[in-house]
Amino acid sequence: MASVKLEGIKKVYDGGVVAVHELDLEINDREFVVLVGPSGCGKSTTLRMIAGLEDITNGTLYIDGQRVNDVPPKDRDIAMVFQNYALYPHMTVYENMAFGLKLRKYPKQEIEQRVREAAAILGIEEYMDRKPKALSGGQRQRVAVGRAIVRKPKVFLFDEPLSNLDAKLRVQMRTEISKLHQRLGATMIYVTHDQTEAMTMGDRIVLMKDGFVQQIASPLQIYTKPVNRFVAGFIGSPAMNFLSGKLEKRGRKTIFEESSKGISLPLQKKDESRLKRFAGNEIVFGIRPEHICYAAKTQSQSAKAKAKVTVEVVEPMGNETYVYFTTRKEGQQYVARIPSAEQPAVGKTIELSFDMSQARYFDPATEQVL
Repeated sequence: MASVKLEGIKKVYDGGVVAVHELDLEINDREFVVLVGPSGCGKSTTLRMIAGLEDITNGTLYIDGQRVNDVPPKDRDIAMVFQNYALYPHMTVYENMAFGLKLRKYPKQEIEQRVREAAAILGIEEYMDRKPKALSGGQRQRVAVGRAIVRKPKVFLFDEPLSNLDAKLRVQMRTEISKLHQRLGATMIYVTHDQTEAMTMGDRIVLMKDGFVQQIASPLQIYTKPVNRFVAGFIGSPAMNFLSGKLEKRGRKTIFEESSKGISLPLQKKDESRLKRFAGNEIVFGIRPEHICYAAKTQSQSAKAKAKVTVEVVEPMGNETYVYFTTRKEGQQYVARIPSAEQPAVGKTIELSFDMSQARYFDPATEQVL
């Protein structure tokens, strides 16, 4: 396998449209890196430049230490799995998987061995004589992955490979691709718009927006220590709550006062000293839904950070419930994740506790974390 290094990679289309802005990224040998972000953020364009399917406007791309800017796709020793499977409809599963090897004039015996090995790994041995139209979506995707495996490339590239599958199959294929990575010890670069795929599959996540990298980090770090408001809001479901307000001094305490005056929350000591220079200024307070609970249920220090709210919508999710609430009439809506056994009634006023140890604070102008 191999490392992949992008130095100042930039892509500009006709008309001056910049799709990717000077991206620097080093992917280690055997690492699983996920490029994630909303539509149009440049993630697929980046993958296609690595594959050689898009020209690089500026910057340098290295695969296994070799500069490959001008190397044709077929000579980069990569294999790509596409969203639409890209299988030949007139060929059987076996022929689809063997086709690339035949073009490279591998011996027939080696082709047979590689195809059978890949089919065994993916559990598709019984489909070898079928054509794609006789397969389900999940089976076709396995064939597409198998076609990549038989190549034994230096780098595997996945371009939103699961987006055409139903929810249950997506979960199953996520697990299978993760196990495949562990089994092959391969370098894999995976593009998706699905944050769940990013969080569950990647060793590291590259989160992009408008052609710029926002943060590169492990799934846990990107969830617990987002560098800006976009990252904090994109990763996590339901999304992080954001409350606009001010930091105010009340005696010896620093309080976050929501703009609507519906919530007043005391900062923890570690945040008081760190944010004291922002006292009296506008600020954005962020907290994830799972860090809000019934006030009666918490015994921690954060129990002091309480607020009365009005329940607007209740969404039972089975093992938990999403409670959407406002702090004042016609105010902004927020959400909490609570155990299903504690499900409140719509329209009821309840008291919630905010775990201030998990709070994040953002500059309203730059949206960077403070």
